[in-house]
Amino acid sequence: MKRLLSIELQKIWKNKASKVLTLTYFILLSFIALIASIKFDIGPFKFHVAEMGIFNFPYIWHFNTYVAALLKLFLAIVIVSMMANEYSYGTLKQNLIDGLSKKEFILSKFLTVVLFALCSTVFVFVMSLILGFSFSSYTELDVVFMDLDYLLAFFVKLVGFFSFCLFLGILVKRSAFALGFLLVWSIIEGIIKGLLVFKIFPDSNTADYITRFLPLEAMSNLIVEPISRLNVIRSIGTQIGVENIKDYSVHYLSILIVLVWTYLFTYFSYKLLKNRDL
Repeated sequence: MKRLLSIELQKIWKNKASKVLTLTYFILLSFIALIASIKFDIGPFKFHVAEMGIFNFPYIWHFNTYVAALLKLFLAIVIVSMMANEYSYGTLKQNLIDGLSKKEFILSKFLTVVLFALCSTVFVFVMSLILGFSFSSYTELDVVFMDLDYLLAFFVKLVGFFSFCLFLGILVKRSAFALGFLLVWSIIEGIIKGLLVFKIFPDSNTADYITRFLPLEAMSNLIVEPISRLNVIRSIGTQIGVENIKDYSVHYLSILIVLVWTYLFTYFSYKLLKNRDL
């Protein structure tokens, strides 16, 4: 496994575009810390983002994983390009000639996907600890390490999404077309959800139950948006008569659904490669 991972990392590091995108991704992740410096002081109106409680434990785990997940497209481009370059540069054929089996080839790609997701998760974990201990009003250890299941959800979400990108890269062979297909699929899921919610099951929760099994929707459900969870936002909602009944917790059924999709994407990636004439 170490040998397979080493081969893939060398390919990525020797590709200038992949190297720049990977570094950009982690640099942008660190920019989450800059949110704390946002201040508005206009006469009597004072607004300091850090004082809103977004970096309070345990809320910070929810907020940071949600924001970090929005940046996953940078690594998605690397994953898709990683596969597309195998066809463009002929390295896939060369690897197979050198004795690498198709199963080992897919395994090396999947290990890279897991490594990217793991590094991202560790990065967000360390950054959240630093920001939390710097700005949080609550630093008791039992509070600090509450809600760590958001990190698990973040990791699973990245692995699932990158596995989907890997599958598209093998299916389409061209990074631009693969990313375009990803966009088209997200639109298709949106249309399916709209039809179910407004046309087929307008007066029940059946639509939500069905759409939660769609791949991108399942990944999205892992970490629900955290902004409306803030006390200041809830207070505003209460004042204007809007009741917030949203469920912000991480559901293990959603994790299971994404893990099943991850397996399917990896399995079909292997089947495509196995049956394709290279």
